[in-house]
This record gives sequence, structure tokens and C-alpha cells, in this order.
Amino acid sequence: METKNENSSDASRAEEMKNQANEAFKGHKFSNAIDLYTKAIELNGNNAVYWANRAFAHTKLEEYGSAIQDASKAIEIDPKYSKGYYRRGAAYLAMGKFKDALKDFQQVKRICPNDPDAARKLKECEKAVMKLKFEEAISVPVSERRSVAESIDYHTIEVEPQYSGARIEGEEVTLDFVKQMMDDFKNQKTLHKRYAYQIVLKTRQILQALPSLVDISVPNGKHFTVCGDVHGQFYDLLNIFELNGLPSEENPYLFNGDFVDRGSFSVEIILTLFAFKCMSPSSIYLARGNHESKSMNKIYGFEGEVRSKLSEKFVDLFAEVFCYLPLAHVINQKIFVVHGGLFSVDGVKLSDIRAIDRFCEPPEEGLMCELLWSDPQPLPGRGPSKRGVGLSFGGDVTKRFLEDNNLDLVVRSHEVKDEGYEVDHDGKLITVFSAPNYCDQMGNKGAFIRFEAPDMKPNIVTFSAVPHPDVKPMAYANNFMRMFN
Repeated sequence: METKNENSSDASRAEEMKNQANEAFKGHKFSNAIDLYTKAIELNGNNAVYWANRAFAHTKLEEYGSAIQDASKAIEIDPKYSKGYYRRGAAYLAMGKFKDALKDFQQVKRICPNDPDAARKLKECEKAVMKLKFEEAISVPVSERRSVAESIDYHTIEVEPQYSGARIEGEEVTLDFVKQMMDDFKNQKTLHKRYAYQIVLKTRQILQALPSLVDISVPNGKHFTVCGDVHGQFYDLLNIFELNGLPSEENPYLFNGDFVDRGSFSVEIILTLFAFKCMSPSSIYLARGNHESKSMNKIYGFEGEVRSKLSEKFVDLFAEVFCYLPLAHVINQKIFVVHGGLFSVDGVKLSDIRAIDRFCEPPEEGLMCELLWSDPQPLPGRGPSKRGVGLSFGGDVTKRFLEDNNLDLVVRSHEVKDEGYEVDHDGKLITVFSAPNYCDQMGNKGAFIRFEAPDMKPNIVTFSAVPHPDVKPMAYANNFMRMFN
């Protein structure tokens, strides 16, 4: 039987752990903060503050499923603790579950009727739900939707004489054009809509012809580079090219999804990557990430940025073209590259991935969802996703998938890592993330992986963030999302 002194000692140690966790949080060491909050919870699991604080740290790491679980526990312990509802509502918002978020913010307002911050967030959430209802009411059934791309003829768009930016002469996208366009972007100039349409429409045509799983062959003596998420960090993309060379037949790249959102130079990123694809399709390969989707682009800034820098029609056009991006790649029949991860069932073959009908918005379950959303875990077996979508999978799952498909390695992205990469599952899985100092606050390095044939051993190169113009991440995101960043 525990004595009062023992209980008091545990509570005191728990407070000490919480204070250390708070300091780690302030220093943007969110994983460390989660570990320390966990220690506090182990010492005193009946303190709602610890659960709500850990929920906030999970939110910072985009682990929204875990955040919802922790915030729900805080509410269970203390149904009148407003921050529990607040944290859960914020996590629901981040997942695009606006109606669930609205219920939590209504509860915050009931508990704190005079809190102006709570009132403001509730108002923004109500606006988002009303907009969602309106969009649902006017939406056209999928079977009746017409291609936006097929309604556009860029040849009819006039280029004004005073336009001084990069120009595509005729139908071919050349290296000189791409270099000038990148230089214009670097100096915060825009590309004329005629040429933007030309690039996106040509890319659509190229991507449409590809299978859902693309095979890549790297000849002996040649190399190949894989990059992870770049998330609208255009100036860091330029740095990758500075360090490793521009994409070309002799210097090919695979960008492994999540080109857009979060960073506020997503239009510049996507037009640059698409322009290289038009210039030389085998110089650059592009995979879909979970952020190449309407639901994410509405929340995390790309939709607002496209509307601001290009036009409303481009919003629909990008949404359509993102559905044409392949879901995975296999390099030299040995390296499986995918944005998220593996599957909720064993026995998935490469032929099953090739057979996926990818020309749609990502579903909430099934192979396509798991390819885009899943994460590795240190324990064997499978577990629930800390994100609330997809799943977590262990080293045994990775091992069986590789053996079943005669592969050597899984390369995936999708998660920020302090060093820009992480090797897991007995060296059979590598995470690569190419957006350093993610969202201008995480302090992480970026990385890319170079493979050289025939041995195809991974050579990992890390790099730090470079300065960019004073435009904050999420600058074009919805008001309610900016409130939480």
C-alpha cells in the first residue's frame, strides 16, 4: 500500500518532468518533450494538464491521431478543462475534420464564455464548416465531372509586351528556360500564366501515361538521387541543386512526394519540378505524397497560394494533375521507394500496387491510403497510426514485404527527422526528409540519398537550411490554421 509520502513524492517528480518537458517544447524539441510528458504521466496519470500538453507536442509533430487520444484522456480526467477540448479541436482541424473540431470549440466557449481567443477560433471554425457545407451542396458527382485540363487552350492566352520574365519559345521546355524561370522565382518574380498552363498541361500528359508503380533502371557506373519532402521550401530546393547538380539524363532525381503545403513557395517548387519533367522526363521522377490532395491543400496553404499567385482555375488543374502522379517507384528491381509506407496486410505484391487505380483523391483506407500515410514503428507487428490515418508497421512487416517481392530496401519520406534521415528496421528501411528547419521552427537538417549502380548502396548527404525571403510558412493557409502555428 502506497503512503501519502510516496504519492506526494511521485506528484513532485511528475511536476519536475512536466517542467523539463515544457522547456524542451519551448526549444522545439518536441520528441523529447513527449518523452518527458510521458514520464510525468507514468508518475501521475490523473493530471489532465500532462495529457493536454503531450497532445500539443504530438500536434507539432503532425501526430494528430495521438493528439486526439491524449486530449480525450485529459477531458475524461477533467470534463471542465478547456485546454483538453482546445487541443483536441486543433488536432481535428489539422485533419480536416471540421465538424468534430466545431463541437470541441463550442465546448471551449461554454467553459470560457469571456475568452476572446476562444470566441475568435470558434468563429473561424464555424466559417470553415459553413464553407464545407456549401461546397458539398454545389459539388458535382465524380462520374459527371469534366476534366479542367481539357477546357484550357494556353495557345490563346496572350503574353503582354511588358512581360519580362522567362518565356517558352514554341512547344519545347528547354534548360535555358527552366534556369531563367528559377532565377526569376529566386527574385520573387512570377511566371506568366500562359507558360504555367503549358508546363502543367504537358506534365499531366506525361504522368497520365505512367503506371501506378514506375520501374527505374540505373545503368552500371551511373548514379541516382532520391529526395524526400520539400514542402514549399523553394530556396532549400535551389540549395539541393547547388549541392548535387540540376536534374539531367546524367544526374536523375526522384522527388518522393509532399512538394507543396506548409512552406509558402509551393507554386515555385511545383512549377520547377514540373518544368524539369517536361524538359526531360527521365531526368526527374515524381511520386505522390499525402499532401498532393485537395483536402490537405485546402488546409495547409497550397490552395490559397495558387489562388493568390495564379488563379482559381489553376487550383482545380493542380488537383486534377496530382491524381496522375505515380504512387511508388522501384529502382533496379531492388529498392522500393514510396512516400509513406507499407500495408495493413501481408502478401502485397508489386503487381497489386501496379494495379491500383490512382486517378482519384486518396481514399481513407486501403493500399493507396497506406502507401501515402503509413509510418514505421520500432516494435514488431502493426499498430494504430499516430497520425490518425494509415497505420504503423514494424521491422518484421518490412522484412516480409521485401522477401515477398525480392527487394533489398524500402526508402520512404513523410516524417521530419532531426538529421534529415533515419535508418530503421535493421537497415532495411530509410526515411529521407529534404525540408531543413521545417516550417522555420523544427531546426532539423535536410537530406538526400545518392545510389550508384551496380551496388546501389545508399550514400546519404545532409544539409542545413538556407535563408529565404521574409514570407512565413503557412502564409496562404486558412485563417484558423494560422492561428495554431
